[in-house]
Amino acid sequence: MKVLFVSTIGFLLLAAGLWTRASESLPGSDARTPVLVELFTSEGCSSCPPADAYLQKLDRQPIAGEEIIVLSEHVDYWNHIGWTDPYSARFYSDRQGGYASRFGLDSVYTPQMVVDGTSEFTGSDQALAEKALSKALRAPKIAVRLSSVSLGAADTLQAHLEAGALQPSFGLLKADVYVVVALNRAESQVAHGENAGRRLTHTAVVRSIVKVGTLPQGHSFSQDVQLKLGSGDDPRKLRLIAFVQEPRQGRVIGSGMELVSNILTKQK
Repeated sequence: MKVLFVSTIGFLLLAAGLWTRASESLPGSDARTPVLVELFTSEGCSSCPPADAYLQKLDRQPIAGEEIIVLSEHVDYWNHIGWTDPYSARFYSDRQGGYASRFGLDSVYTPQMVVDGTSEFTGSDQALAEKALSKALRAPKIAVRLSSVSLGAADTLQAHLEAGALQPSFGLLKADVYVVVALNRAESQVAHGENAGRRLTHTAVVRSIVKVGTLPQGHSFSQDVQLKLGSGDDPRKLRLIAFVQEPRQGRVIGSGMELVSNILTKQK
């Protein structure tokens, strides 16, 4: 789908080794190194469609040995210029604002891509994305796994979430644990604003991000979670993502994903 983001086989083996060591506390963990890629975007922004398209390419997993877990977070501050993005919410604007403070930026902007909470850049800049993904591939990770995903009563998703131990080597006294519900795919026919007349498509459109707990240093995490689905969200078209992040939106030290559609098909 794109040129390989790493230059040598040795580099890939090194990164895979880091992930393997971090995964030993969770038997059965996927050996691929997970990297969380967040895109802050808007259907009201004419510069965003190329970044949306690039995120879809990343979602197709262009790097052997690496699992790129993408999130499309639609901000609401473009909604005043003629088009209200149906996937936007103030929460995502606020989350982006937290990254702006963390990175020392003067203001927020779109499209913005954030990789593992440690690198930020214009979301359509593929060269910077390659560098950020390569950097994230080298970082040690905590294993994160979702299992026992099922539909509950009253439009809820249920799952079991596990994360490996937060070792002192990470330099953190604690970390936050989040679960995300996202649409696999979404599209809109934009009638007004900067993208008037265009049909836009998106991948991994976030419907909710919920902090479900805290991981203290020296401990692992194991918890059943229950998540409320949005009105009209079809469970067969959703994905479930979990990630562990340094408090105040610092670096992401572990992530995992399950396609709900695949799980529900197996359960039939």
